[in-house]
Amino acid sequence: MSSLTINQRLDALLPKLQDARLLSNRGIGNEIGFYIFDYDAEYEPLVQQYVEHLKSQLISSPSRIILLEIDLYKTILDILEERGVLKRAFELESTKGNAALAKTIAPLVRPDQVIAYINKKLRGDEQLVIMTGVGASWPLLRSHSVLNNLHPVLDKIPLVMFFPGSYDGHELRLFDTFKDDNYYRAFPLIPHQEHHL
Repeated sequence: MSSLTINQRLDALLPKLQDARLLSNRGIGNEIGFYIFDYDAEYEPLVQQYVEHLKSQLISSPSRIILLEIDLYKTILDILEERGVLKRAFELESTKGNAALAKTIAPLVRPDQVIAYINKKLRGDEQLVIMTGVGASWPLLRSHSVLNNLHPVLDKIPLVMFFPGSYDGHELRLFDTFKDDNYYRAFPLIPHQEHHL
């Protein structure tokens, strides 16, 4: 086995996301089609740039995949804006710090509220949902709590979460430092190792 570079793993995404089996949730039994693309946090700018390229490739390809991107960080900002507290949240962060901000806005960005916001964004014709902004939304929002609560909303649509950390099929470790929680229901999307026969 040999390790794949981040560029090799990113290049493998487009054909994987265009695969009819992934898009129809076939081949994974009765499991929900949630997938995680994990990567070292140092590659966040590269991954963000690649996701933009990937989205344009998916929607302009001959198969024209209908997708929705959920940026968790922007979702938090939108919820705070809707509540009319975004400006005060920025002021609180600059004067009292992240811990005070997280404690104050936690009731406004609970997982159930985030899921309700995501549910409003769904049009009903999506073939794929891409989740980004996981690192930027921490510690205000934990990715495993969003995934756990998204199951009823996205039971037929595959979801790919871009995760700056590691996922071994059992445990999410944000930034390879913070253990998010055990999460067994997602599949690693692109392996880090190339298997040779």
